[in-house]
Amino acid sequence: MYIWELGEWPHFQWNDSRLVELIARARYEQGVLLGRMKGLGFQLREEASLKTLTEDVLRTSEIEGEKLDPAQVRSSIARRLGLNVAGLVPADRHVDGVVEMMLDATRSFARPLTKERLFGWQASLFPTARSGMRRIIVGAWRDDRTGPMEVVSGPIGKEKIYFTAPPADRLDAEVAAFLDWFNSSRKVDPVLGAGLAHLWFVTIHPFDDGNGRIARAVADMALARSEDTHQRFYSMSSQIRQERNAYYDILERTQKGSLDITDWLEWFLACFTLATTNARETLRSVLHKAHFWEKYRAQPFNERQVKVLNTLLDGFEGKLTTSKWAALNRCSQDTAYRDILDLVDRGILKKDPSRGRSTSYSLAQV
Repeated sequence: MYIWELGEWPHFQWNDSRLVELIARARYEQGVLLGRMKGLGFQLREEASLKTLTEDVLRTSEIEGEKLDPAQVRSSIARRLGLNVAGLVPADRHVDGVVEMMLDATRSFARPLTKERLFGWQASLFPTARSGMRRIIVGAWRDDRTGPMEVVSGPIGKEKIYFTAPPADRLDAEVAAFLDWFNSSRKVDPVLGAGLAHLWFVTIHPFDDGNGRIARAVADMALARSEDTHQRFYSMSSQIRQERNAYYDILERTQKGSLDITDWLEWFLACFTLATTNARETLRSVLHKAHFWEKYRAQPFNERQVKVLNTLLDGFEGKLTTSKWAALNRCSQDTAYRDILDLVDRGILKKDPSRGRSTSYSLAQV
């Protein structure tokens, strides 16, 4: 039996004695991170939040096997936040849809979560009403006309069923109970509540597709409420992506177990703590970028140089070559080489050890 089939569903239980130290550690790390970020000043906090939100959108899609363009995600977020960021590129409507859902969840966390809002989130994830080649129901609950909602993997004829969701005729009542709980004031610790909300929503599985991403957005919304800030400085989805197999394993075991969800909450709290501690790298990156521009604030740069330098500071993947510079700026190879040579002469870029056609460049030490 799945937990939603149990007579006491959805009256979850957990062992407080097993969680008390994990909650204390999670809340401590959360407080340390928020304290450090508040000391940055508004502009640097916005930069850190932009970096975190970009990572969150990328990784929540990767968990579902979908890879988005980082530049498009960053541009879409920056435009919606009104941030003056160099090198913005157009984003397709699918990227914009994922970004819109995430920003609505985390920027408008104080507003009640309603079924209409959930419908909007799911519709934003699938602007063409298709998931791959398959047409899906968008902006409404699934109807199970083609059979029960199942999470499966494997080739046709040899599929493994990991989970079967509640039947469609129960969804109105199931989601209403969830939303009543989510929007009410409750005594449970807010971080613990985020883990509970994540599990509860993904177990109901009310949509044809997008349930995992929406469940993680619901958890992020709950975490934003716990911090009373719309700025995000850590990414749960990034940590879950690193632990993707463990994530699916614990969900499967929990949904086939009892209403004692202590194991799931232990996993969620540990994941949350790692997400907040790993966010120190975001802090270091933002401070490094600020220090770079402070050091070179009196030096002239053209628009192409600013764009590529920011790309490098934000974590450019691979090696920077004249060809990549030209592609990023849509300029000629000769123009790219002159831009690069100017920065090398000023000691801002350095030539990497490789030579010939594989010549590449990287930032010199700030």
